[in-house]
Amino acid sequence: MGISRPSRPVLLTTAATAGALVLTALAPGSATADPTPRPAVREGSPLGADRAAEAPEGAAERALEGTPAPHLGSDKGRGGYPRERKLTAPPENPADKSIKLGLTPYHGIAPKLNALQRVGDRVSVEIAGRSAGGHQLYLVTVTAPESARETARQERMRERIEDFPAAAAEDKTIKSSYKTPVFINNNIHGNEWEGTDAALKLIERLAKAKDGKSRSLLAHNRLYFNITANPDGRIAGTRANANGFDLNRDFITASQPETRAVRQIAVAKQPAVMLDLHGYVNGTLIEPTTPPHGENYEYDLFLKNSYANALDMEAAVNGLGYTEEKDGVLPAVIPFRDQEEGWDDWPPIFTPQYMPFHGAVATHTIEFPMQVNNAEYDKQPVPELRRRAAVNVDIAGAAMRAAIDFADSRRASLIADQIEVFRRGATGAEQVPVSEETVPGVPGIGPEDVYTTEFPRAYVIPAGGSAGGRGQRSATAAARLVDHLVANDVRVERARHGFRLGGRTYPKGSYVVDMHQPKRGLANVMLADGRDISDKVSTMYDISGWSLGRLWGASVDAVKSGDLDGVHTREVRAAARVGYVAPRGNLRLRLDDPREVAALNSLLEQGVSVRRDRDGSAVLPSPARRAATAVAKKYDVAFDATKAEGGAALHRTRVAAAVTPGELFALREMGFDVVPVSTAVLNSGFDWKRADVLFVSAGLDHDKLNQAARTGLGRFLAGGGGLVGRGAAGAALNADAGLLAVKAVEGNGDANGVVRVANAGGTVTGGAPDHSFVYSPSWFTDLGPGVRVEQKYGSGNPLVSGHWRALEDGTGGPADAAGRAAVVSGRDGASEVVLFGTEPLFRDHPKGVFPQVGRALLSVGG
Repeated sequence: MGISRPSRPVLLTTAATAGALVLTALAPGSATADPTPRPAVREGSPLGADRAAEAPEGAAERALEGTPAPHLGSDKGRGGYPRERKLTAPPENPADKSIKLGLTPYHGIAPKLNALQRVGDRVSVEIAGRSAGGHQLYLVTVTAPESARETARQERMRERIEDFPAAAAEDKTIKSSYKTPVFINNNIHGNEWEGTDAALKLIERLAKAKDGKSRSLLAHNRLYFNITANPDGRIAGTRANANGFDLNRDFITASQPETRAVRQIAVAKQPAVMLDLHGYVNGTLIEPTTPPHGENYEYDLFLKNSYANALDMEAAVNGLGYTEEKDGVLPAVIPFRDQEEGWDDWPPIFTPQYMPFHGAVATHTIEFPMQVNNAEYDKQPVPELRRRAAVNVDIAGAAMRAAIDFADSRRASLIADQIEVFRRGATGAEQVPVSEETVPGVPGIGPEDVYTTEFPRAYVIPAGGSAGGRGQRSATAAARLVDHLVANDVRVERARHGFRLGGRTYPKGSYVVDMHQPKRGLANVMLADGRDISDKVSTMYDISGWSLGRLWGASVDAVKSGDLDGVHTREVRAAARVGYVAPRGNLRLRLDDPREVAALNSLLEQGVSVRRDRDGSAVLPSPARRAATAVAKKYDVAFDATKAEGGAALHRTRVAAAVTPGELFALREMGFDVVPVSTAVLNSGFDWKRADVLFVSAGLDHDKLNQAARTGLGRFLAGGGGLVGRGAAGAALNADAGLLAVKAVEGNGDANGVVRVANAGGTVTGGAPDHSFVYSPSWFTDLGPGVRVEQKYGSGNPLVSGHWRALEDGTGGPADAAGRAAVVSGRDGASEVVLFGTEPLFRDHPKGVFPQVGRALLSVGG
């Protein structure tokens, strides 16, 4: 007899209690249930509606250096455990926001870890990297002592599990003596502090434990703790890091050093179980999630283990004895069981949703209940804040201990399931759809939980353009994409000869991603188009569409079927360099890639003469060859020969930017001279001689400018200063200033994803991809004389992947946007204007779309 399915609650609502977010599951027909589903808002603006990004330039420079975390991978030749490292404590910082809560300030972590390393022989500390703000990231390993020989043996077993999963499944040594890796990530949101303190307490307890159970635990497992994944935010009391990035949205892009450090831990340590500690949801939220579920996972294996672990953690948390009446604490909630939608695991941008692609078969966000951040931090008395923080530390510790016990008690089956994940990938096996038969013990599985995909046989990144009709793309973009795949432990090969595959011919040097590989899910989640899931659920937690294959500027062909035996390749550890300068004639730099824009800005900063051609590319005279050679090497870009002389001269463009953190970072990535501005900055008096162009997308409201600020802005625009606007804020400023004659139409504000576009070519969208990204999309109608349409949304349904529904009145959907102007330009008097209804710099992600903004800034700022 099958397990009866409990009805999931229809609605996720919020109510306030004891300063925390309360998740209340309301059944259909509940007297207090709103019959209209509301979107679950889990991420507000990290800045607030009236603020623009103002991250220091040094933080961006540290992130853009791209220095990898110290190699945490192979343990070969690195000795055994413990590995004592004396940490240098940072200077004491009385302004650290942790102090008020009675928690450990960042400067207090290193002394505690030094002391714990001296307690015995179980605790080791490594530096996993540095934050954008320059702070060290501490990775702690707790395990029984190992000789160098034993550590090397463990490493060989770890490699065998991934590289030879079929053999590993039969390996009796792995079954009997491989240590199960468990990873606990703390404080990735800087103002959700308590996981750090719970981890420090647990490490101390394990370091000092004398009982047999603890000795056995550490003999059979390795426990890894990222003590604080976001020290910048911990110190400052902010969700984001020093660059203003929400690190728990960065795992598909890995733009920030903290994210890259966690990525390296995932690759090197290959955890089977993983927790990510957060706050604040009352009752304590313990994943697995509501639908939709990521279609690239081996979800049957994942759900089996994650649900069982969630039950154990729920029992541990509830068993602490906290109550609503006494403590303001509600019982724990498991979204998969208790909610219908709104807390999904669809995008791989979150830490627990990224980790399964590296073999983790039980991963969880844990949200402890008692709010101590934001307004509560300032409003509540210190004793109450410390009471709440202590409750959260207690609950976080209970969840950690339960998960570790779960890993210890089920280590053989967990490793067997991890091996099976890799075996399916390596052999090209089909996914197993979840059901009550395939995942026994998990109640309530229904068709709404079934998400699988059809993996192609391979992806090809052609050398010298696409054989599949996507058009010529930047070799620089292809190299960056390959390096990104390799950094994520996706296996990429390069063809030694030309070959034919899937009915297409590819030249020597093309890159091949064979999808019969252990981490096929990660390869596919990055390169595939994705899926339009607008009809699946009414609301999503965060973004629903992404595609490096469509948005990073490289040509990527999905080969559905074919025999790869005739394709002679070699595995690559890094992409081949593509920097090139033609030996004679004038030189053309295409400006189809952010590195090409950065190279141009470097040349302009040096005073090199550069002119813009009709297609928006940059033309250098032959005598500039030496300067071109230097930047070609630095940025890995190509300068081709051209007979063109170019038209208008290009100049170094200084940008006053009222933008989001991701946009500010992307502008700096492209090498622009940027000064952050906002309503407050302009009202305080801004010297417009510092800028050639104003870029507005956030934090600048014309109605809130004082008279002096309005006058200064008006003079800047009347004097020839350019405007680039994005989204509602950019369009509003254009309208308030009386510039470009267009009507901006806002679509569904909850919509996002990858869209088809048609480019007009020329200065702004010449060479641009035929796809873009939207988040709260808009478009332009009622175009006045002289307004040029640079880009239109595709016809029919322009959404390729993501979630975009019409509003309740039927407007604002993709059908309304179809064929409409997505990017427009024109001149009003002395001022040139470009307006974007798309989101080309979103969270530093859609790299291939960046140049549209770069070209726009150069165009209107000249």
